[in-house]
Order: sequence, then C-alpha cells, then structure tokens
Amino acid sequence: MTIKTALSNHVATVEIDRPQKKNAITGEMYLALAQAVRDANADPAVRSVLITGQPGVFTAGNDLEDFMRNKQGDAELPSVTFMRSLVTCDKPVIAAVTGLAVGIGTTMLLHCDFVYVSQDARLSMPFVGLGLVPEFASSLMLPALVGHAKAAEMLMLGEPFGAEQAVALGLANAVLPAGDVIDHARRVAERFNALAPAAVRETKKLLKQAGTDAVLRAIAAEVAVFSDRLGSPEAREALSAFFEKRKPDFSQFS
Repeated sequence: MTIKTALSNHVATVEIDRPQKKNAITGEMYLALAQAVRDANADPAVRSVLITGQPGVFTAGNDLEDFMRNKQGDAELPSVTFMRSLVTCDKPVIAAVTGLAVGIGTTMLLHCDFVYVSQDARLSMPFVGLGLVPEFASSLMLPALVGHAKAAEMLMLGEPFGAEQAVALGLANAVLPAGDVIDHARRVAERFNALAPAAVRETKKLLKQAGTDAVLRAIAAEVAVFSDRLGSPEAREALSAFFEKRKPDFSQFS
C-alpha cells in the first residue's frame, strides 16, 4: 500500500510511501489520502493529523503516467476528492516536509495549519511548464499570502524555492535538519492532546471562515481550466517532452 496510516497518542499519521517513484501520487493514492483525512476527521480519538512523506522526498506531485492513463472524463478527479477532504478537515493538520515537494506537494501546504520543512527541501509549482494551470486554490491563496508579484514568479515562471524562502513567505513555520522534521512535527501534533478539542476546532473554523467557500470555488474554477488545458496542444507537447525526457518546445504556439 502506497498510503500508510497509523494512530498513535491521538495523532493520525498519513504517510505517502512510494519512494521508488519519488512519492508520485496516483489516482488510487489520492482516494486513499482523502479517505484517511476523512476518517481522521470523523474519529473522536484523533486530535490532530500529521501528513508526511519519505526521507528526502515529500512528493513529486502527480504520477503523470497514471494521470494520463486514467482520465476521469466528467467524474470528479481523485485529486479533487483529496483537496476537498483537506479543505474541510476541521482538526489541526501538520505537514512534515523533507526534500522534494512538487506541484500538489507544495499547494497542499497552503491548506495545512502547521508546516515544517527540512533544510534541503525544494518546493515548486511547475504547472505552466507542463502547459497546465495552478490547482488546489493556489491561484487564490498564494497572491493573498505573498502578493501578486511573488505569486506570479512562483506560478507563471514556476520558480522553485527552498526552505528558508518558504518560511519567509509564510508558507512554512520553521526549517529544521532533515532528521528532526518528523519528530518536531509530531511533538507539535501531540500538543493538541492537552488542549480543549472543540475550542481548537472552532478556532480553526474561525481562522478559515472567510475563505473556505472562496477556496472551494477557486478549486472548481481551476479544475475547469485545468481539464480544458489537458487536451491543448501545449499540454500534449509538454507531456510528450516529459515522457521523452527532453525540454518542451513552445516556439510554435502563440
């Protein structure tokens, strides 16, 4: 199983475990992630949720081979099912990120309450480079967090950035040595065991009350454009280049 779950000391751990593919996420994995988050949210024994990957890689984002092989047509994409589960989770969500965090590996952090990254973390949102557009409401949330100019740099140019910049931009709480990230994140998660659980949930709702509906609308708007872009000549060129291990040539497009 490529998504592992465990419950220990009231912390529900959700672990992406596919290191041989750099934790690239398939449709089946997205559905498992969504179920894990929903189960944790519904379980009264759970006080917090901890999402993590493997040492040196959080996730390389979508498994593009699986994604192109299993297009959903008019059905909701498995990735969107996961997005909705995380957006609507009312318990604290803590992310422990080491190494690579690509695409949704970065955009999901916008929806976590606490994010801890390793010194070697490398985050990126290379959607435009694939002929696609941003997802997970990043087109809404990132400009609100970092301003339009920096968001344009990150989303339109797809510029990767490191751990210190993630903290400076407000995307992460702290940078830690790689070997300390998961333990530190777990200690933060366990702090909720001593706090009033209903008060924590209501505080999270208040923090997010102005944005939840807008976030869900943004996800829907992005998915509509994203789905349209998948059939575009630019995306076909970008994905062909990816599979052929070459740089895409967009010079023919206007």
